[in-house]
Amino acid sequence: RVVNATGVILQTNLGRAPLGPRAIAAMTDAAGAASVEYDLAAGKRGERHGHAARILADLSGADDAVVVNNNAAAVLLALAALAARKEVIVARGELVEIGGGFRIPDVLRRSGARLVEVGTTNRTYARDYASAIGARTGAILRVHASNFKITGFVARAEAGELAALAREHGVAFIHDLGSGTLLDTARHGLAREETVADAVRAGADVVTFSGDKLLGGPQAGLAVGRGPAIGALRTHPLMRALRPDKITIAALIATLETYREGRAESELPVWRMIGAAPSAIAARARAIAERLAAAGLAAEVVETRSTVGGGALPEETQPSFAVALGGGHATRIAAALRAAEPPVVARVEDERVALDLRSVLPEDDEVLVRAVVGALAKGESDGASHHEDRPRAGAGRSV
Repeated sequence: RVVNATGVILQTNLGRAPLGPRAIAAMTDAAGAASVEYDLAAGKRGERHGHAARILADLSGADDAVVVNNNAAAVLLALAALAARKEVIVARGELVEIGGGFRIPDVLRRSGARLVEVGTTNRTYARDYASAIGARTGAILRVHASNFKITGFVARAEAGELAALAREHGVAFIHDLGSGTLLDTARHGLAREETVADAVRAGADVVTFSGDKLLGGPQAGLAVGRGPAIGALRTHPLMRALRPDKITIAALIATLETYREGRAESELPVWRMIGAAPSAIAARARAIAERLAAAGLAAEVVETRSTVGGGALPEETQPSFAVALGGGHATRIAAALRAAEPPVVARVEDERVALDLRSVLPEDDEVLVRAVVGALAKGESDGASHHEDRPRAGAGRSV
């Protein structure tokens, strides 16, 4: 366990979405014998992700759904099932590289499909796709712009245009949303991210997205869409290799049920962090700064900006407040915090360590205070060279 005080809510290196209490409890329950592939009503074998698929279809407005182990796997499976040994048309500006150096063109080739690039880096029209469709075309692929944003002189075909074009020519339209969201991000002062339901309504045969990003669940790849297309994914040989385990399924179902009950924004940590009012974050920051000052540490409340992370909403930020520690030796202080129990991962800005509270749940404030005091007090007791790294009281002020 670590305390994520980076201000990046979906911090990829820290496990992306923290799970809600219902999902954690479901994982514990599923650790023993579980009805993962058993139909209790019929008393015979059932489908591994049947219940999750039904909820996903209901929440997104799709005909059907399947679950695999991550979104890259969902894209790979969709391409292999619907366009193997055929051409797949992709806009040149959407040939992205995702985390770890994995690139969409490489995933596409591994599926057995052949890449056909259309348009230019900044402008691609429906007519570009239309002119590339031929006898060997298997699918049109749209890819989410993960972790970057192209602005200025840009043009992009609408998803509805691509869906209509695909239907006209009898090819599949696969829409990869990357993070994906079931809720409207604009309600929280952010740009409106295209929702899964939006993509389904636009007419995509398959819509893929992640379970552990804006959904707020476990790592999983989710594919929803039209019945025949999803059926092809479900029966493809790769499905066996990519299927999730019972723990993942249990956590996913618990997360999806939270949405179905209309409680996602009040229960799921991701949405609680996104929806936190700046005034509430500021009040928490002042309380923590006072606690740290009482322990002899310099702590100043500063305004800052947080990000969602996880490839979602690139360039979008939210107002937040952080507790800034000291004015020098920030790199060493940050290292001491990473060695705390539990480790505290912060960010260094303006030569100070900043503990951004948007990515820390209120119930973890006490854990954060104890870890910071313990780590920096330990640093002082380790010797004079560490003593100078400890921020001393009297150097800060509160916003």
